[in-house]
Amino acid sequence: MTKPWNAIIQKPKKNRFRWLIYLALAVVYIWAFAGIPYTGIKETAVQITKAIVTGILSPDWDFVYLPEGEDLLRGLLETLAISILGTFISSLLCLPLAFWAAVNMSGSRVVSGSGKMVLSFIRAVPEMVLALMFIKAVGPGSFAGVLALGLHSVGMLGKLFADEVENMDKGPVEALLSSGANRLQILWFAVLPQVLPGFLSYMLYRFEINMRSAAILGVIGAGGIGTPLIFALSTRNWDRVGIILLGIVILITVIDILSGAIRRRLV
Repeated sequence: MTKPWNAIIQKPKKNRFRWLIYLALAVVYIWAFAGIPYTGIKETAVQITKAIVTGILSPDWDFVYLPEGEDLLRGLLETLAISILGTFISSLLCLPLAFWAAVNMSGSRVVSGSGKMVLSFIRAVPEMVLALMFIKAVGPGSFAGVLALGLHSVGMLGKLFADEVENMDKGPVEALLSSGANRLQILWFAVLPQVLPGFLSYMLYRFEINMRSAAILGVIGAGGIGTPLIFALSTRNWDRVGIILLGIVILITVIDILSGAIRRRLV
């Protein structure tokens, strides 16, 4: 006699100690908010807020293109170039680290674990800190931004690439091994054809993130559209801040749409 369907499907058991998790989260939030110093609202807060809103809603359209110097189009183009070069450099540098961190390519969990630790260490350092270090080393400008994005993205791209390598089908690799192929032939004919679409998809995804990061790095002097943005903020030129923010939003939106369309075709 067959059991009814409701007897076969078991309901997930409720965790009796779930309330402890909620209590711990509540304590953490209370402790975090209690440590925020509150000094009150300044008397000029309303006036400054009105100036910011008015300036952003009436952007400086003359800043879009200036024949004699820096303008919005040049800043956005530099930001785009920084993100492209940073993504390209990180994609090349993370390839050997990704195969090192993949268990099925390293042959040992100890070896792959050391590779994963290296990737975790690299991505643990924020790109802002790396940008400040490179600014001290090579000077302010777009070159420091490219180096910061390129090095920081190695950690995340390497982790994603390693996961892609670990999830590939082992059938083609075993077939080439049985036919006497060497490691280079296995890598070229069995591994790369499987992982390359995923690699390209992750590169495009990281490029979208690097676009946002490149716009922020310019605030500390690492080139891009962030440099005129911080100048406009420091001089309280809110109409120029408005046109810069509008340009960043349009550029990132267009990049997201194009990147999403390409990734849907790849995967």
